[in-house]
Amino acid sequence: MGGSRLATTTILAAMVVGGCADGTPSAGWRLDATLADAGSGIPFCDEVTANVADFMSQYEGQAPPSDRYGGTAVVGNANELQGGMNGLVSSTDDSMQNQIYVNLMTLLQYDEDLNAVPYLAESWEVSDDASEITFHIRNDVYWHVGELTDVYDVAFTYERVIDPATAFPTRYLWSNWDQNPGTVEVVDSFTVRFRMTPHADYLDTWRQLPIMPEHLLGDVAPADLTEHPFGTACPVGNGPFVFVQHRQGAAWTFQANPAFPDALGGRPYVDRLVYRVIAEQTTLLAELLTGGLDVYIAPTPDQVQAILDAPDVEFLRFPTRQFNFIVWNAREPQLADKRVRQAIARGMDRQEIVDAVVQGYGILANGSVPPFHWAYDATVGEGAMSYDRDAARALLDDAGWIDRDGDGVRENVRGDRLSLSLMYHPTQQRQDMAEITQAQLGEIGIEVSPVAVDFTTLVSQLTDPTAREFDGAVMAFNVDFRIDDTGLFHSKEIDGANAWSGTNRPDIDAYLDRIPLIFDRDEARVAWSEYQALLIDEQPYTFFYFPERLIGKRARLEGVVMDARGEWLNAKDWWISADQR
Repeated sequence: MGGSRLATTTILAAMVVGGCADGTPSAGWRLDATLADAGSGIPFCDEVTANVADFMSQYEGQAPPSDRYGGTAVVGNANELQGGMNGLVSSTDDSMQNQIYVNLMTLLQYDEDLNAVPYLAESWEVSDDASEITFHIRNDVYWHVGELTDVYDVAFTYERVIDPATAFPTRYLWSNWDQNPGTVEVVDSFTVRFRMTPHADYLDTWRQLPIMPEHLLGDVAPADLTEHPFGTACPVGNGPFVFVQHRQGAAWTFQANPAFPDALGGRPYVDRLVYRVIAEQTTLLAELLTGGLDVYIAPTPDQVQAILDAPDVEFLRFPTRQFNFIVWNAREPQLADKRVRQAIARGMDRQEIVDAVVQGYGILANGSVPPFHWAYDATVGEGAMSYDRDAARALLDDAGWIDRDGDGVRENVRGDRLSLSLMYHPTQQRQDMAEITQAQLGEIGIEVSPVAVDFTTLVSQLTDPTAREFDGAVMAFNVDFRIDDTGLFHSKEIDGANAWSGTNRPDIDAYLDRIPLIFDRDEARVAWSEYQALLIDEQPYTFFYFPERLIGKRARLEGVVMDARGEWLNAKDWWISADQR
């Protein structure tokens, strides 16, 4: 069944939960009788469509528990959900959030103090030597086709994650888990045991891994998962929202799951959750201000005042786990010498970028550890990352790049120009970063040519090890609460999906191997600082800043909680009063 992909698929377009099209309360939950025939023409999708319709039909006529239920919440963002709801193949933060908070479930979540709390797993135990963990999962969570979620789904998900043929984007995060054949111990249908090398923050991998349906994907070859229609044409989840429709490059629609366990809060308050893909940020702002959106994810800083001035619109801000940077591909001859990359860092006034691009809604970054994290060290890189064009020019001279013909661009001894292309996804912020980089590096003799590239192509260029013919790219990356840069910078992962820079240094490898095994945070903090100093010396990225997440939200959408855990973390608890629908 692999290899097919549809641009537009409707699975539950006719479902109505607790409300009519005009926003008035309905008599109860209704399901269109023709839903079972609304398949996509792909055999897999036709079958799951019919099964979803059959399972959901039993809830017809079920009245909403209170008048808090009903309405549609609309979120707008510039990015498509790459990989859709297939948590085994997607790598973007927006996709992952919609998987773990909207359509699918993880074994556990974090509370506001970042402590692990039960979700799909109702409890767990860890052996005294921290070499085994046993999960007990709930027995009341159903896949949207009506199958009960059990530990065979958990075991299947894990087995696919550790299988190299799957090409799971963050497989490196599981390097301390036992990956020998048959390592998963299924105790019974709701109890499963895993073995691991004792390591710090071991629960974080399970916090971010959506459990996938074994009964639907178990027969799919791991290498075929990327192209399977499950991800973007007909996803089947077990979370609080049921997939309804995907229009490529336009929108995703989800609907409240009436079968979501009461012990986890029951069905969401809103009937529908719509994720609109709108590339132009001016259009996103206009849609927010005119009521076309309830939430605008990541408005530009120069749009904040319009949000503050608008009636019935609220401005939210919170720290993120993201850092913005330029990745430089050390596989390319012009960038292979770290002195060139060091010169780029010293030749850039990064504070100017923070001030110009995010208008102060960000903190200058010298590495990959965000300011709110316990391992953050504000003193690392103070000298080596300071703005100094004379130091930058000296580094380039020392590396053999000199302006030999007086045209303002440096050449090496063979006459090759120090000319770099710089890809960026064409949002205003990314364009501004690319253009400022072009101007600032031009002052030290490096020619930079910004190139606007659509997001899908950009991601492919970076993540496909056979297509990494690029110089630089303006990017952002979201770290996990358990920070692990192995997939970014360890030489053993140099052909992995996130190894964009081609970094290959034994001393960096040694720290990346050691840090995850340090339980004591005081000891780990020292190691983190030493590692970050090596990273600054290597300069695989020119680190710019840690941005604050900016949000525009209409006041009618209530109960919204957003913080470093994500924007969708309590989407099931969002609600709209009846007079505002």
